[in-house]
Amino acid sequence: MSSHADGPTAVQAASPHHWIGLAVAYLLIPLALLVCGGDLGWWQAWSYSPLIVTVGVGGRIWAERRHPGLLAERQNMKKAKNAKGWDKILAPLMALSVSFPPVIVAGLDHRFGWSSVFPLWLTVLGFLLISLGYAFATWALVENRFFSSVVRIQTDRGHVVCDSGPYRIVRHPGYAGNIFALFGIVLAFSSTWTLIPVTVALIMAVIRTMLEDQTLKHELPGYRDYAQRVRYRLIPGIY
Repeated sequence: MSSHADGPTAVQAASPHHWIGLAVAYLLIPLALLVCGGDLGWWQAWSYSPLIVTVGVGGRIWAERRHPGLLAERQNMKKAKNAKGWDKILAPLMALSVSFPPVIVAGLDHRFGWSSVFPLWLTVLGFLLISLGYAFATWALVENRFFSSVVRIQTDRGHVVCDSGPYRIVRHPGYAGNIFALFGIVLAFSSTWTLIPVTVALIMAVIRTMLEDQTLKHELPGYRDYAQRVRYRLIPGIY
């Protein structure tokens, strides 16, 4: 969802409760990886842990400093009830699909040795993809004052199209960055089996961007013109 100008309505600042919940959520992801992996000496897991926590919490601190109230808006359950009916199902499923299933499968794969160990250069490439993907998604979050957790036209906040930063490259850079990072997880953890949850996440992202695009074209002024300028939703030259 999309803007680069401040709207007319002030948004409630994030409370300590919001920040604690956010920190716990992002700490549980690497914890699930380590528990499922069953190996305290697994250096890939320890390398990934500070990366996901730093990006998840640090990125939102950066976004909140630039757009005060963004975190509270994203966690406002009352406003989430105004989301499109289909997104009340897709939003939580997609949020789950890009977080726990990939690390759970990667951890179990490491514990039981389902996949052969990849060469070191592929592991390094995987971490590079993870870093670039998370950075791109964070850039989108920081750039867009209307980066909502659900699909809704934020008329209460003066919703306008965001066409700056990563939104000049693809129309849904937040989704694109996270999907990019998921394929990096496959390589970083030498887990071929992780392609299964990653593929599921990719399918959901494609479906959600399609439905979100239709909503924005019909309900958000200026989005049709923006879609003509930025042709691709997730991957330049492909989709």
